[in-house]
Amino acid sequence: MPRIWGARDLSPLFNVQSQEPEPTGEAWLTGNECRFASGEFAGRTLGEVWPELPESWTGTRLSGLPRIPVLVKFIFPEEKLSVQVHPDDAYAERHEAASGGFGKTEMWYVVSARADADIRVGLRPDVTLESFRRSIVDGTAEQCLERLSVRAGDAVFVPAGTVHMIGPGVVLCEIQEHSDLTYRLFDYNRVGPDGKPRALHIRQGLDVTHFGEQSGGRCEPVQITHGGITETFFAACRQFATERWEFSERVAAVTSPEHFDLLIFLEGKGRIEFAGGAESYEPAQVWMLPAGLGAFQLSPQSSSTLLRTYVPDLHDFVRRLSDERVEESAWSRVVHP
Repeated sequence: MPRIWGARDLSPLFNVQSQEPEPTGEAWLTGNECRFASGEFAGRTLGEVWPELPESWTGTRLSGLPRIPVLVKFIFPEEKLSVQVHPDDAYAERHEAASGGFGKTEMWYVVSARADADIRVGLRPDVTLESFRRSIVDGTAEQCLERLSVRAGDAVFVPAGTVHMIGPGVVLCEIQEHSDLTYRLFDYNRVGPDGKPRALHIRQGLDVTHFGEQSGGRCEPVQITHGGITETFFAACRQFATERWEFSERVAAVTSPEHFDLLIFLEGKGRIEFAGGAESYEPAQVWMLPAGLGAFQLSPQSSSTLLRTYVPDLHDFVRRLSDERVEESAWSRVVHP
């Protein structure tokens, strides 16, 4: 996805595409136009295939949805993104039916970051509707947001209604509700390819902005180690749950019949082994594992890191952490009802 704020160097993820002809802002990995690279649907787009998928693929809780519910992206900002906000499902259903009627809650995992990299998430406590409106007019909207310095391995949760801005010098993996609804509030007076200022959506943006206490920000994860694998649980909400797996030895796992899994490989190479076959994995790939796959193994050739994301049952998610003797004071910082 070309973006005026994007980068031409897409490393460390896409080294073979390190000098793009125009700035690339985002690489969509589970969008409707993304194509399966292997398996029974090889060459077909996800948007074409999804409506045909049986419950053995989608999972018992996710059948009948109009499109895959989780959108995965890599983001490559070389300039600041706009100060922006996303609506929740209720607002989108009422006002954005033509765009699909889904809001946008998201989280970011920091794949890499320069020493000076930062992002801004959530309004400061003293910011009111009127003071924020004035800041948009006078060009100081960014100063109304909380600033977070970030480094590789950090994660940030951004629920719908949270004003935010991504700064340059980071590469992010964004995991989000499948929606492209964005309300720009301030865009540093930039112009688009047509030479005209990019559209702002101030009325809608202020309608959905959360003032006062903010629920987004840096994740406070829970970490569990079993044998050769370390699992880090970042965030779980109604739209998605995301965890990081780090391993250098063989890992055995099993899918849930309720939902498919997405495995987003960030580091390392190896094989995914399952009944009837095996496939090789490497960085910057996303693998969709059917709900009915059952048992599978990850056999690394080198130390590997992946993000696993899926649509959870939050009660089951809490029970899983409780069974691991994780205290409520810890798991409650991960779960966002």
